[in-house]
Amino acid sequence: MKTQMKETVMKITSSLCLAIFTFTLPACTRLADDLIVIEDFEAASYGEWTAEGNAFGKGPREEGMVGALGSRFAASTGRSGVGTLTSPAFTIERNAIYLLLGSIEVDGPPGDLAVELLVDGDVVRTTSPTRHHAMFWESWDVAEFKGKTGRIRIIDKDKRRAVFIFIDHIVQSDVLAEQPRLERTITVTKPVLNFPLKTGAARHYIELVVDGKQVRAMDVELATDDIDYWVVTDLSPWLGKELLMRTRQHPLGNAHILDRISVEDGIRDADDLYREALRPQFHFSSKRGWINDTNGLVYYDGEYHLYYQHNPYGWDHSRNDYNKTWGHAVSTDLVHWTELPGVIHPDHLGTIYSGSAVVDEHNTAGFQTGKEKPIIAVYTSAGGRSPWSERKPFSQSIAYSNDRGRTFTPYEGNPVQPNIEYINRDPRAIWHEPTGQWVIVLHFDERAMAFFTSDDLKTWEYQSEFESPYLVDCPELFQLAVDGDEDNKKWILYGGPGAYFVGDFDGKQYTPETEITRYSHGNCFYASQTFSNVPKGRRVQMAWGVIPMRGMPFNQQLLFPVGLTLHTTDEGLRMFAYPVKEIERIHGKEHTWSNAILEPGQNILSDITGELFDIDARFEIRDADEFGFLINGFSVKYNADKNELSCGRSKAKLKPIDGKIRLRILIDRVSIEIFANDGRVYMPIRAIHTEDERGLEVFTEGDSTKISSLTIHELKSIWN
Repeated sequence: MKTQMKETVMKITSSLCLAIFTFTLPACTRLADDLIVIEDFEAASYGEWTAEGNAFGKGPREEGMVGALGSRFAASTGRSGVGTLTSPAFTIERNAIYLLLGSIEVDGPPGDLAVELLVDGDVVRTTSPTRHHAMFWESWDVAEFKGKTGRIRIIDKDKRRAVFIFIDHIVQSDVLAEQPRLERTITVTKPVLNFPLKTGAARHYIELVVDGKQVRAMDVELATDDIDYWVVTDLSPWLGKELLMRTRQHPLGNAHILDRISVEDGIRDADDLYREALRPQFHFSSKRGWINDTNGLVYYDGEYHLYYQHNPYGWDHSRNDYNKTWGHAVSTDLVHWTELPGVIHPDHLGTIYSGSAVVDEHNTAGFQTGKEKPIIAVYTSAGGRSPWSERKPFSQSIAYSNDRGRTFTPYEGNPVQPNIEYINRDPRAIWHEPTGQWVIVLHFDERAMAFFTSDDLKTWEYQSEFESPYLVDCPELFQLAVDGDEDNKKWILYGGPGAYFVGDFDGKQYTPETEITRYSHGNCFYASQTFSNVPKGRRVQMAWGVIPMRGMPFNQQLLFPVGLTLHTTDEGLRMFAYPVKEIERIHGKEHTWSNAILEPGQNILSDITGELFDIDARFEIRDADEFGFLINGFSVKYNADKNELSCGRSKAKLKPIDGKIRLRILIDRVSIEIFANDGRVYMPIRAIHTEDERGLEVFTEGDSTKISSLTIHELKSIWN
């Protein structure tokens, strides 16, 4: 069981990482007329390039990489291969050579991954990737070699399987190799700064300066011609001020690249907002840009605050996470969300990774200035992930809000926890009532969850750590009552994939009492968190729904909020998940059946049309081989012989209860969330479909099936 669970968790994590790095869209980029292209790697093979060793395979890769241009790029293969790839000879005709370069590497020896320029057989220029998981422009001044013959040699000497070098678009240009600085000054007369974006265009790292101090930075695919859509940042704190924008020119960016950026009252050309083809209609997604982990979920005085990992400036997670910000939305009912301006932005300590938020009821940190209780955010400053935080390590920071979570002020004493290991991140803060202290759980570099305590959220003391290969990033720690018994509570500990332990926590050390248990049985769940401070003992969770939404001005969604409970089962203690009752607020027309006998080939739902549904069905186990629903081309079925629930490749064991199977299914435009037997099995599914596939059917195969009860509610959009 342990081995199987480990393989499952690692598979989920590996698949997620692969998905993240392949979400970029192939696109054609118009090159300037004065450029000379040495190689763009758009062919299926390396052509006349010469390979030595076994590092580079048969040809360029086709899957996307953040920062790449076009549909292919050169890459080593990993797999313990080493070798070189050398270009045909070319004449050096411009003052500079530019190339897009990146890698996936951790602590490699200098020079093991490199690109060299050879002139007359001698190495005259060399560069190695210094930034990872995306591609960035590197350049050489080659004016002294004009008229001579050169070759490019790409090197991978690193034998580690997980190490790669990536190269794209090697060009000659007369844009100076130091990349001249471009600047533009505007007056902030309106609160929203709009950037024109073109998917696949060259990326520009833009710094914003007010009163001589850098206040923001963002990496944007700035449009030079046609605009796909506009992305924004809020400038409300600097209304009336002069704003300096600055960036670097590179060979694919012209000298007037900043001219189309403008201040507006809102998002430009957003008439179809929330009506886009793939826009989820009752799951939260951001107006613009990428979202992933839920962060800082907290309830305060009638409002649920949803903070989340956000790239406001593009469809992907941004180069090297340059743009990672805490986005913000607020709700009074967990269903209808109002998106507000982002609250915590990249700064000199790093880009803003995951974390949590708490209400400091007793003002232990001393930040309260008015009648409102402070909301304190505890988060990772991902040092070194951006030029602004170059050479800074990962550390933990805090910020505070005295205006009901609308704006946050970073603590001037940040970081409150220095770097401990190479990557330590994603602090989950809780108040531990028995010991009267704050506790954070911190992820230690794919190795362990560490526990720290504090009296004031500023000074943290190490207590212990719990090593487990199953707990990967985004830790969560909370109590649940066993079978509703408030006098018998257990502590749940889990990481990003959701696999969890049930055990005991004394405020300093976690002691598991169960084996690791799989939580989500679907294909789009990751990085969940539960709300702090929710009244009446509810434990409400939201997670990242990993669903790429190609061609949209936004990407990814969050899964629908679920209530978590802990129950005794024949397999031991198990955590159940079930949609929050507030979904009833968007229930529309109701369709009901009871004690219906369904025959093979019969579809009693043929008259139901629409795209948003909440289905609640109870089936009796009889002689049918399989039964279930066909939803927009996706089959949700139960196999009675195997005691197995499945949807596509996602499967879970499920035993009948009193001879019946209960299925609760939420259907949105791009997702199907399945809750079986009152939440015993939770299976969220990525479910993008075509118009021709749309339809709803209940079916039985092999024999008739009795439907004890079936209720289908049509759902209303939360954006109306």
